[in-house]
Amino acid sequence: MRRSDVPSAGRVRSVHRREGQSDGADHAGGFRPAVPGDGRRPLWPGVARLDGVLCASGGADEASGSLSGGRQRSPWAGSADGGALGAAGGVERDGGPRFDRAVAPGGYAWWYVDALSQDRAFGLTIIAFIGSVFSPYYIWSGRVDPLDHCAVNVGLYGPRGKRWAMTERARSSLSRAANSLAIGRSALEWRAGGLEIDIDEVCVPLPTRIRGRVRIEPAAVNAQSFALDARGRHAWRPIVPSARVTVDLERPALRWRGEGYFDMNAGDEPLENGFDSWTWSRAALSPGATILYEASRRDGGDLALAMRFDAAGRCEPFTPPPVAALPNTCWRIARQTRSDEAASVERTFEDTPFYARSLVSSTLLRENVVSVHESLSLTRFSNPIVRLMLPFRMPRRSGSQAPHF
Repeated sequence: MRRSDVPSAGRVRSVHRREGQSDGADHAGGFRPAVPGDGRRPLWPGVARLDGVLCASGGADEASGSLSGGRQRSPWAGSADGGALGAAGGVERDGGPRFDRAVAPGGYAWWYVDALSQDRAFGLTIIAFIGSVFSPYYIWSGRVDPLDHCAVNVGLYGPRGKRWAMTERARSSLSRAANSLAIGRSALEWRAGGLEIDIDEVCVPLPTRIRGRVRIEPAAVNAQSFALDARGRHAWRPIVPSARVTVDLERPALRWRGEGYFDMNAGDEPLENGFDSWTWSRAALSPGATILYEASRRDGGDLALAMRFDAAGRCEPFTPPPVAALPNTCWRIARQTRSDEAASVERTFEDTPFYARSLVSSTLLRENVVSVHESLSLTRFSNPIVRLMLPFRMPRRSGSQAPHF
């Protein structure tokens, strides 16, 4: 999936910004007042709508040795492969997300949660999208209004199969503030230092329902963010690298506890403009968590991030172990990870023409871990035939449906 000849992406410039204000109709297109503490700093024109996500670089690159797979640098803070690393500006006082951040025309923002039950019998993924990156309707509209293309995607996985929901909605079904986001009848709210999610979605293709509440209780909150490309048009913040999760569903009737994770991604252009493919995985450690994030970029460079988060949420980059091959999916999506020993796929949660979500066993930092793993081919996603298939999994409702908290 990834290139072995890695050109340098050049030095990453540091920026200090505040999270975006509520969009309104102008998408934060005008001038903004000066930010205390940021006076007389230069503006970076390419990332005006990535407010607060990009962060100070880790300084000059160090000679770190070579990586397996042919890369020339290890994914340390500030390296050409790893993007910028530093404290994110403009986060909520308790470190929470800003759901009212500005989203540029053509751009996107999403907030992602995954969780596994203690016995790993059940898995759950929830993603709230503004400017839904995989929406054919957003693409066909010309991507002029990201707020008119929102969705909450829910994937529930268990011994008896899965339930999957993703209904796209118009801006009339969207309501948001700094600490809350509602799309249709589903809502996310950051309060008391944690995240509460009310789910009320209809599944496809069979019209069953997923309804209930999920509570994310962070072990720690991370304020660092990462630029994923050399121009700073795509960024990522692992807000809660590890958490205790309580799942309490009415439909289906199901309650369990386990461990989980919460992050966000944002971009100032379509995702496929920046990347050809990527793999990402996260695993709980004792204590803390580890995250691997690798991507092949359209500019010819590669992204490589390998991070360990301790119990207090502090991040330490590490040199990842060698590439470990994994079997391709039924749709022939390539999968691989990093591991000190052989790795294996325990379960495949999602197997689509351009995306796979899996549960992977491997060895990292001398621990046997089970990772939530994803593989994404944006070249496949760009195929017009694949896009024509998406409405069968992703219906759209244009009418208003009152959000709730």
